[in-house]
Amino acid sequence: MTSTAPTTGGRRVYAVGDIHGHTDALTPLIRALQDDLAGDPVAERPLLVFLGDYFDRGPDSRGVVDMILELEADGPFEVVALKGNHEDALLRVLTDADFGPNWIRNWGRATLRSYGVEVPAPGLEAAETARVQADLQAALPPRHRDFLARCVMSRTVGDYLFVHAGVRPGVALAAQDDKDLMWIRYDFLESEADFGKVVVHGHTPSDAPELRVNRIGIDTGVYYSGVLTAVRLEGTDQRIFQARA
Repeated sequence: MTSTAPTTGGRRVYAVGDIHGHTDALTPLIRALQDDLAGDPVAERPLLVFLGDYFDRGPDSRGVVDMILELEADGPFEVVALKGNHEDALLRVLTDADFGPNWIRNWGRATLRSYGVEVPAPGLEAAETARVQADLQAALPPRHRDFLARCVMSRTVGDYLFVHAGVRPGVALAAQDDKDLMWIRYDFLESEADFGKVVVHGHTPSDAPELRVNRIGIDTGVYYSGVLTAVRLEGTDQRIFQARA
């Protein structure tokens, strides 16, 4: 990386890490960001980037999406929602019944409950996959389907690239594969390469935010730690905000 500090080019950006159904942490975190903006206003509407993984693990996936949609419609931010691997998995479940048992066993039970879909008993995931798929398709409100369809893979602001998981080292940013942007872990995390931008990401939980030269990781594992993290980037300034479920 160059010795020059990365900059947003003057735009204020707030980025929020993986939420995983935790409106109980998202609500106070958004309030803290709104209070920060009210106490330190800017002329240009700030950008609020959600880094993906709105669904699964936690109790209120449906409520998380509703909160993001409300912020889009009536909030002080320009909202961008990125596509995480859990959004990728949910979309696959809706169209590929063979993937259903794996999703239900590993992640999806809380999401099904959130949308009022009956959860199969342990061991019956495969037998009930077709029923679960049909019930979930019926339970998802149209605006939630639309939200899933329009989540984007990345957003660039100044010297920062916002993605869910990371990038493939040695591959130009314009040539990155969507699967890597949503799913990559250790090849990216262990790299000290200059990626061309400072990559702001979630996906892999850490005990504390990771502010490194080439990347900023802000997934602090809210589903087990209770802590949801955001970063504020403005010019060359970097500030962390956190809220607890």
